[in-house]
Amino acid sequence: MSQIPEKLKYTKDHEWLRVEGDGTATIGITDYAQGSLGDVTFVELPETDESFGAGDSFGVVESVKAASDLYMPVSGKVVAVNEALVTSPELVNSDPYGEAWMVRIELEDASSLDGLLDPSDYAGIVG
Repeated sequence: MSQIPEKLKYTKDHEWLRVEGDGTATIGITDYAQGSLGDVTFVELPETDESFGAGDSFGVVESVKAASDLYMPVSGKVVAVNEALVTSPELVNSDPYGEAWMVRIELEDASSLDGLLDPSDYAGIVG
């Protein structure tokens, strides 16, 4: 059974989002996603100051099994990128909700969070 932390929001594409107290949100991929991918070998992330709409591809995760696009859960501007994933992509497998966060964004519209899944809805998708 995949870990599904209670304090996060989720997408059907297996990204998670944590709202921070300063108008930003941290985004990564779920435990289910990293498990499905297998051993992650490469992570491609955007530059800071890039803006994305909800549903836009913002990067790629590659594993021994497949490559998978990363999709932005909500609209916003990238304010931080986890550079540690460039040299240590395996963090995605070992700590998907902690050290393997991918980007931090400045939220464009906080009401867009309403369209994301809560933990129980996400659990229903991944079974």
